[in-house]
Amino acid sequence: MHAKDNWITTPVTTDLLRGALEVERTAHGLLPHRLPARARAQCADGQLAMAEAQPSGVRLVFRTRATAVELDTLPTKRVYVGAPPRPDGVYELLVDGRPAGRASVPGGNTLTIDMAAGTAEQRPGPAGTVRFTGLPEGTEPDGTKDVEIWLPHNEATELIALRTDFPVEPAPDRGRRVWLHHGSSISHGSDAAGPTTTWPALAASLGGVELINLGLGGSALLDPFTARAMRDTPADLISVKIGINLVNADLMRLRAFTPAVHGFLDTLREGHPTAPLLVVSPILCPIHEDTPGPCAPDFTALSTGRLRFRATGDPAERASGKLTLGVIRDELARIVAQRAADDPALHYLDGRDLYGEPDAAELPLPDELHPDAAGHRRIGEHFAELAFAPDGAFAHRGA
Repeated sequence: MHAKDNWITTPVTTDLLRGALEVERTAHGLLPHRLPARARAQCADGQLAMAEAQPSGVRLVFRTRATAVELDTLPTKRVYVGAPPRPDGVYELLVDGRPAGRASVPGGNTLTIDMAAGTAEQRPGPAGTVRFTGLPEGTEPDGTKDVEIWLPHNEATELIALRTDFPVEPAPDRGRRVWLHHGSSISHGSDAAGPTTTWPALAASLGGVELINLGLGGSALLDPFTARAMRDTPADLISVKIGINLVNADLMRLRAFTPAVHGFLDTLREGHPTAPLLVVSPILCPIHEDTPGPCAPDFTALSTGRLRFRATGDPAERASGKLTLGVIRDELARIVAQRAADDPALHYLDGRDLYGEPDAAELPLPDELHPDAAGHRRIGEHFAELAFAPDGAFAHRGA
């Protein structure tokens, strides 16, 4: 254990953070956001506010000779009435890109959500500390290394103080391409084992790119403010995974869906006119393949300690324009084919190539909606194999 007077405190500043679009100064420290304030001000939805403040893909990155690191944080934990307690969020430490530790911060604020009543209540709690000791030396002669602390993907986290036993400095830009991705709770991380193994984080690691993850649980809804945030974010590669939340929420009919997709893509192209842009349709989800939403929790299952979802729509309503995953895939493929005639950097990927019937037979969705940790790994590996392949949408194509 290090003596208290050996610690060096480094202010947590934006030059140490990657993956956030904006940071907010709070009474406690620094709160990363994955949507800017202007976007947040345009929607009062509590689900969106919770999702964008959960720092999926956000990490502290610095260079140091330190062998011990402490990070004081104030997490916000979710509690679902009637469901078993959720595990604490996981912080993952990488040294020169290799896993070097996992830990959690107990305590913190609590957000109690009653899904049956549709209510949420937040209560304050104490800050805590995540500690990593015995860090290996780096590959440089003096032992300097790149250190990354990936914040919990599913737990809002205010950053209070960073302490090390050697000085730290911001890590330099390594020249890797930046991949900006938007999607639903599956892209957000749902039930991944940790922040570095959500499927986008894993795919980014396999593809050798820097990730900005705008996977927003329950909120991939073709919102114009999300499109504008993406338009204004520097990126080399862009992907949007569209569909499941629109069906879950029963938000729009086919008549509204088609122009909304065009509008979203138009906005992206205003800021990124020639970047590779990959439109990804939904992965296989049997309950919504041919049955419209809305999607609802199965409260019978919740009472037994299991969270499951069910589709409540009528398949016959497809005739009146209600959306299913099958309808959305067909329309996305048509839209991309139409636009690609004038936009050669626009690509389409069928989500069932990431997780389809063979994957569902081996790794079924535990709650009928979200993949588990093994499912995330499968999706991430498939995405990397397809998107970063020599003929893939995100392949290197020369200077």
